[in-house]
Amino acid sequence: MDLTEARVAGGGGKSEGPATENVDWYSLALHYSKYYAGKVDIIPKVPITGLRDFSYWYTPGVAAVSLAINKNKDLSFELTGRWNTIAVVGDGSRVLGLGNIGAEAALPVLEGKALIFKYLGGVNAIPLPLSTQNQEVIEQTVCSLEAAFGGINLEDIESPKCFSILDNLRNKMKIPVWHDDQQGTAGVNLAALINALKLTGKKPNDVKIVLFGAGAANLAAARLFITAGFDARKMILVDRKGTLHAEREDLDQLMLKHPLKYEMALKTNAEKVKGGLAEALKGADVLIAASTPGPGVIKKEWIREMEKDPIVFVEANPVPEIWPWELKEVGVKIIATGRSDFPNQVNNSLMFPAVFRGALDSRSKTITDTMVIAAAQELAKFAQEKGLREDYIIPTMEEWEAYPRVAAALAEQAVKEGVARRVATKSQFLDEATEITRNARLAVETAMKTGVIKPLPKV
Repeated sequence: MDLTEARVAGGGGKSEGPATENVDWYSLALHYSKYYAGKVDIIPKVPITGLRDFSYWYTPGVAAVSLAINKNKDLSFELTGRWNTIAVVGDGSRVLGLGNIGAEAALPVLEGKALIFKYLGGVNAIPLPLSTQNQEVIEQTVCSLEAAFGGINLEDIESPKCFSILDNLRNKMKIPVWHDDQQGTAGVNLAALINALKLTGKKPNDVKIVLFGAGAANLAAARLFITAGFDARKMILVDRKGTLHAEREDLDQLMLKHPLKYEMALKTNAEKVKGGLAEALKGADVLIAASTPGPGVIKKEWIREMEKDPIVFVEANPVPEIWPWELKEVGVKIIATGRSDFPNQVNNSLMFPAVFRGALDSRSKTITDTMVIAAAQELAKFAQEKGLREDYIIPTMEEWEAYPRVAAALAEQAVKEGVARRVATKSQFLDEATEITRNARLAVETAMKTGVIKPLPKV
């Protein structure tokens, strides 16, 4: 394939506008992927000095380990790498902003996820794209993998199927199952919103929040915000048909086909605002958009109808629904996007490595919404201690010290809620998470210095 064929509409993968450098990320990604033929590898973690060592790493000695686990299955978390290994599972039905492109095409994304898991959380993650989009088969397959993993990260699964898959697997499995496009994005949104409200002097109970796009990310965000204490009656969700409210004509269909959207239609929009995004934004304090890639999806004139010093998160990838500089032109106070080449990247990469680090360290059986809230609050606190600014409401992925702190907060909450197999103090969890994460980064740096990881090729 020629590099130009990989470019998509809306900028061809280039960063555009006055605040960014002009880099063709698509061309670079394709070139580097061909050179390295994958992003992650598996290497031994035990010393090997000769053939004799395999007598205890493998046969005959390994039989004693198997017999011990046979008597107590939980020993698999102590005697094998299960305690630090997860599966990143997807069916390719909703990949980034690209839609249903299939399992093979989802693999690069799952690999990238595995890379971030290891580098930022010290978590061993195995990418597993499934060659089926049948919900029952997906659930059966994931359940059958339980003995091999300490957790499951669901990825790139379309809505509304992703909601029921998550709920069913959480009920069936005794290891944490997490859907990053739901819980991860919701948690990072909560952390960013906490700090944006601090900067603007707005109170959580008073703000009117509009969530544009009623897919996995925003439905999960609405649910998490409500659990965190925001007023559901002052929230409005907007999907392709318009605002959700208790009198919508398709409410009966939603009850059957999309229970969570039905639930939110009843809980939110107490004033029963009808119409589309333009109507919903009148008098709103906050807009969180996770909808169709732009630009031009959101109009500047709609933003002008919001309250003074509005907060706007435009998170569509690869191109936000409206460019950040357009939002500045109409007086938006705090702006966030899903991209790393703009300030305030609201991306689930800030959440999932730490969440699984904490869940694995505590040997948690699940990840609850209140555990996610604890993680979000710690992420927000990290940025507060650094010093909040309009262009810094949330840590960046380069601030790796935030990840062990978030992990420890989540692990502590797991212990409080009684879902942890292992009990320790927050400081103990923090020390362990810091060491594991630091060692993962050190391993990459050492491999680069020694040439095991080759330097980037010239383009």
